[in-house]
Amino acid sequence: MNGALIRMIPVLLGMVLFFPSASAGQTDERWRFLASGLEYGSFRVKSLSQTGEGTIHVVRIDPAKARLKLLLASEYGNKSRTTAGWCKEFDLVSAINAGMYHKDLITNVGYLRNGAHIQNRRWNGKYKSVLAFDPKKAGIPAAIMVDLDKPGAMDSLSDYNAVVQNLRLVKGDEVNVWARQDQRWSEAAVGMDRDGRVLFLFCRLPLTMRHFNEVIQSRGLGVVRMMHAEGGPIASLSIRASDLTLDLAGSYETNIRADDTNEVQWPIPNVLGVQAR
Repeated sequence: MNGALIRMIPVLLGMVLFFPSASAGQTDERWRFLASGLEYGSFRVKSLSQTGEGTIHVVRIDPAKARLKLLLASEYGNKSRTTAGWCKEFDLVSAINAGMYHKDLITNVGYLRNGAHIQNRRWNGKYKSVLAFDPKKAGIPAAIMVDLDKPGAMDSLSDYNAVVQNLRLVKGDEVNVWARQDQRWSEAAVGMDRDGRVLFLFCRLPLTMRHFNEVIQSRGLGVVRMMHAEGGPIASLSIRASDLTLDLAGSYETNIRADDTNEVQWPIPNVLGVQAR
């Protein structure tokens, strides 16, 4: 998807109202063990909207115990796969969109480097959030998420083999950077909590990004930074564990697909995945 879609002129739609079932700072998730360093949780989002499923799905990852992976079609025959397909082929416990991509259907809209393979060497001036993992040296965090407008942030990225830049949703510490708007969509996002854990987040229910951020912040997940990974029917999340299989797909996106009829995952060129060690 072209990053310009995010900036299209909003169309006034019915307001989505959500009512979290727990007060701010509390959490009612029942975390389910997937593998060492990997957990799955979900919670309901009550809404007056009849469009979409009111559940937010979360895969919580300790990057010191589980192995984060950046898997790119540009390194594997330029072939896109669904997140379910990426999981099956590369033995992943979970996979989510790595980010929006250009009209060539391959290249990430933001900077993207995976080891020696640089898929997009151009930094996007409007994208202020970066996830980096697979450290090159000992003694540093297994993964970091940084704000590019914070001094010294760019310098820290050279210590990591995998680096992906995306549109920012929440900046440190826990600041919702989205203004009120009318556009809404199914959402795939990636966050980091105050303990350095990476979170894959998926919500089929179409929310504005300001509302989505508020919902996440109301759940006591401790998310200090978060980036947009994809929206609408392209948003996907898959889980493959011994006792849990999930293949989730989005649908609704203002100005693109204003319905909840999509029922299948779309092939995507780039995913963030995680393997059990």
